[in-house]
Amino acid sequence: MSQPDYDVIVIGAGPGGYVCAIRCAQAGLRVACVEKRPTLGGTCLNIGCIPSKALLTSSEKYAEAQAHLEDHGVVIGGEIGLDLHRMLARKDEVVAANVQGIEFLFRKNKVTRIEGEGRIEAPGRVAVNGAVHTARHIVIATGSESTPLPGVEVDERMIVSSTGALSLERVPGHLAVIGGGYIGLELGSVWRRLGAKVTVIEVLDRIVPTMDGEVAKTFQRILAKQGIAFRLGTKVVGARRGNDGVTLALEPVAGGPAEEVEADVVLVAIGRRPYTAGLGLDEVGVARDERGRIRTTDGYATSVPGIWAIGDVIAGPMLAHKAEEEGMALADRLAGRHGHVNYEAIPGVVYTAPEVAAVGATEEELKARGVAYRVGKFPFSANGRARAMGETEGFVKILADAATDRILGAHIIGPQAGTLIAELALAVEFGASAEDVALTSHAHPSLNEAVKEAALAVSGKPLHL
Repeated sequence: MSQPDYDVIVIGAGPGGYVCAIRCAQAGLRVACVEKRPTLGGTCLNIGCIPSKALLTSSEKYAEAQAHLEDHGVVIGGEIGLDLHRMLARKDEVVAANVQGIEFLFRKNKVTRIEGEGRIEAPGRVAVNGAVHTARHIVIATGSESTPLPGVEVDERMIVSSTGALSLERVPGHLAVIGGGYIGLELGSVWRRLGAKVTVIEVLDRIVPTMDGEVAKTFQRILAKQGIAFRLGTKVVGARRGNDGVTLALEPVAGGPAEEVEADVVLVAIGRRPYTAGLGLDEVGVARDERGRIRTTDGYATSVPGIWAIGDVIAGPMLAHKAEEEGMALADRLAGRHGHVNYEAIPGVVYTAPEVAAVGATEEELKARGVAYRVGKFPFSANGRARAMGETEGFVKILADAATDRILGAHIIGPQAGTLIAELALAVEFGASAEDVALTSHAHPSLNEAVKEAALAVSGKPLHL
């Protein structure tokens, strides 16, 4: 039998795919990565995580210049203007720089890039643009796509997905956001800061349903104070386009009269679904679950030997860093090493202002499991650095096992929450106790001191409260 062209072919060059490819190459394996886009990085880098964070940062600066700099003694004469064209151009420049970075890493690590749409013809055989490439292992890392909403057809002009919401030609007078999750709230925040009226329509009776309930309530209150309106417990059953906008048909989930809401632009952000179109999974026998996700073992093996899957196409949170961890773990396994992901220690972050971050269990989950726990909370209003920054909304909340003091979950709403959560993710990963965090020296004055104080509060002894 002839030697295959590669040891590993990775289909998809998003965070999971390109990380897996690089890690395999670093282990000495011959690797190719198939990507249908002309640019590497997948959804996250091209039309997701990176461009949205660029716009979030730019819009925060615009809002700060308009309303908050005078509090710091910074006086700007004249009217603050918005150059939306330049803001969007900067977003594209940020994306391009990151794409070039991955291209460099592929060259550095000798990963062969194959541009085109890959289709698995059989175990060990991937067809791209009419050519067949062979490998001992095939890794599916094709990510996800926006979930469509029946009756609300996306045209990326008046009714947009997250992709279209990143490139609107003008600030809409009224933006209706269907979905109160991470994506909808982040993009809704961008356009609210730039001047749009924003209404979030959510079928559930709360926003960010996977996060701690107390945090979600505080989050909604803060966003409402920023001018975002919420219609909870409401479903969208249809959309009618007109010359000047879209009319949405709404119905209360609990029953009641239907009504209509008019908007200039509608953002559909009800979630994402695995992207597996054109891969030939059914033909080769790769099993999927009821939600279309590829079924895998704990080691990321599919039902077909030699075919593996990671990232958004398998079960678990659809997060870029979750895909990266799986890419590293699988690469290590394929190289004959041990690879492992602790799913309890994967943080989630909403990059609004303030940010919201979480790792581990929520209070609701612990109650459902019947776990006895203690809570330690500390507000940023009592943190010296937060006061100096003028960003005092929110708190740090730590949940620890009542018997062992082991940290079971941590939740932060406040300035730089996405960065602060890393310390607590590490604590969960290493099985640390709240006392371990409380007895660790934290620099003064820093936002991190709020984490220390919350850990002290688990035993009822915060110092500065």
